Amino acid sequence: MSKLNIDQKTIRELLTDKHADFLIPDYQRPYAWGEDECATLWDDLFAFAFPNDDYEQFDSAQDEYFLGPIVTFKNGDGKLEIIDGQQRLTTIMLLLRAFYDKFANMKDKQSVKTRATIAECVWKTDEFDEPDMDLLKIDSEVASDADKGEFLAILRTGAVEQGWKSAYAANFAFFQRKISELVSEWPTYTVYLATRVLNNVILLPIEAESQDTALRIFSTLNDRGRPLSDADIFKSQFYKFYSDQDRKDDFIARWKRLEETAGRIFSPQRGTPMDELFTRYMYYERAREGNRNTTTQGLRDYYGRNGYALLRREETLDNLEALAGFWRAVDAQEGFSERVLRQLFILRYAPNSMWTYLVSVWFLAKRDEDGSLDDDGFYGFLRRITCFIYAYAVERPGVNALRSPVYPELINIVEGREVTFSEYRFRADDIRSRLMAYTFTNQRPITRSMLVWRAFSDPEQGLVDPDTVFEVEHIYARRRNEVSPLANRDNLEALGNKAMLEKSINIRAADFRFEDKKKYYLGYRNDKGQARPGTKVRELAELARTRDDFTEADIEARTAEIIDSFVDYLGEVGLLSD
Repeated sequence: MSKLNIDQKTIRELLTDKHADFLIPDYQRPYAWGEDECATLWDDLFAFAFPNDDYEQFDSAQDEYFLGPIVTFKNGDGKLEIIDGQQRLTTIMLLLRAFYDKFANMKDKQSVKTRATIAECVWKTDEFDEPDMDLLKIDSEVASDADKGEFLAILRTGAVEQGWKSAYAANFAFFQRKISELVSEWPTYTVYLATRVLNNVILLPIEAESQDTALRIFSTLNDRGRPLSDADIFKSQFYKFYSDQDRKDDFIARWKRLEETAGRIFSPQRGTPMDELFTRYMYYERAREGNRNTTTQGLRDYYGRNGYALLRREETLDNLEALAGFWRAVDAQEGFSERVLRQLFILRYAPNSMWTYLVSVWFLAKRDEDGSLDDDGFYGFLRRITCFIYAYAVERPGVNALRSPVYPELINIVEGREVTFSEYRFRADDIRSRLMAYTFTNQRPITRSMLVWRAFSDPEQGLVDPDTVFEVEHIYARRRNEVSPLANRDNLEALGNKAMLEKSINIRAADFRFEDKKKYYLGYRNDKGQARPGTKVRELAELARTRDDFTEADIEARTAEIIDSFVDYLGEVGLLSD
């Protein structure tokens, strides 16, 4: 069981402790508090210290203001790495430093004593409790914070140089202004406020025995800020590796570009965009290891093996950049043939995310020196994995079910063998029967998958903007079925009665007959003469051009045609058993 040291402390008790040696580690995010947060803190502290604007109503023995937890763990250098509480502790240090300077010219006993206490909070002290102005009690190594030097300089000197525009400089100047205003308007209150902040504002330091434990505590306690992601931890390991080679500035620039790229192209349901990039890369490394284990480790467990050895290899960051560049090109629909782009668009609507791991491994294993892929090979691979994933999902939906058939194929890719799914092929009659019996409701992901496959398998279907939002369209409308019910009510939800339609094409509920819908499919001019574009889904537009009605017989015929063509597709890519 993990051991925790938890002990409520005042700011004074926490910071004057001889063992107080805090580090904002390299993987933390930059300081983010602005003047609004500082103003709220100042107003709250003032109202706490002077109830009803009266310093005599404060009970120094009983009154407490809880500022929040400080979650840390002691690293190998004996420093307390801050996992949670960075923002509030940084801000408190700036506030105390501003008070320290203001008391410099005050000679009364209380001010002198308070200033000495603040010095013990900001600087380390020798055995005679004398502060060493070169040794701060807090340090920052945040890799992505170009302004951390200003923070440390402000604490050391109490000065903001001309041209400094960091949040540290702005917030320190804010506290200086507020303290000056306090001295001007309430001169006797200044030392009381500083003293009550030191002695009655409470923090809850939680010292964990390891980084992982500290991170888990943070995730449990903190429902406001963003917990540190796996990628934040990985960044620190890269940072140390490149710092050892005196290349940290180059790494910081590369990492920033990588974060920007990932942020534009990935929208994961869990974790950050950078976590998603590391996940896709993990499958490539797993395949290179020949790992067929269907129990997949978490990101931090996987990359943390052997002291994060994988992140200390020169090629790793290169590969991550290449992989991000590949997915950027996919997102932008650039650098590939039109047939490949159609196939990639189909896969965007896959019923699960396993295709992204297959494609990532294919790219990293098959790219040439320029980062390009052979078009024929890539196109054939995409068709096969599309067909397999879609057919498999009808019987066994979900990404977990795909691990057994897919993981061996990932190894085949990196070892130069063909992807065949030879042990998981389908019998034509069986898969046709399953598809005919399957209920393709709108809530099932495979419904959209099959409809997009149907539309974009047409070689004459043009590409569409990947940001286009499609919805499932009932060609024989539900409202029409209420008026003229189908003989077989299952036909309403059959594949043959559905197509993908742009959400922007808003068909009125009153226009439920096929003859009414045709104008929306084809485009029209409204009463004001404004052009309303039709659908870019070629099949749906062709139906509108060539038919006067769409009947139950048409639903059944189209359903059989879609299913037969999909079974034929399975045969074309070698996924049918003899």
